[in-house]
Amino acid sequence: MNNVMIINGYRAVVQYDPEIEKFRGEFTGLNGGADFYAESVEDLRKEGEISLRVFLETCRDKGIEPTRRFSGKFQVRVPEMVHKQAVEAARARGVSLNQLVAEALEHELSA
Repeated sequence: MNNVMIINGYRAVVQYDPEIEKFRGEFTGLNGGADFYAESVEDLRKEGEISLRVFLETCRDKGIEPTRRFSGKFQVRVPEMVHKQAVEAARARGVSLNQLVAEALEHELSA
């Protein structure tokens, strides 16, 4: 996946912020914010390691589970016509709307 950096087994989304002329990384799947900034990819990785270490130490000291749990359920809002076409496509394939959406997401995320 583009713009994802894995630091010590944790995934972070990376973007370039032109306003401050730095890369910004933000860990995903954590129970709180742990972002980091740097001017180079090498320094971004170093800053990410520091940010993650501090976050995990804080969680340990406070007895907080550092990672977020996901239920596998979420609500999606789409235009009415997209909803209608998705229902039709699911029926034509003989699957549920849920299965169609899950397969589409899996396909998109594996690209």
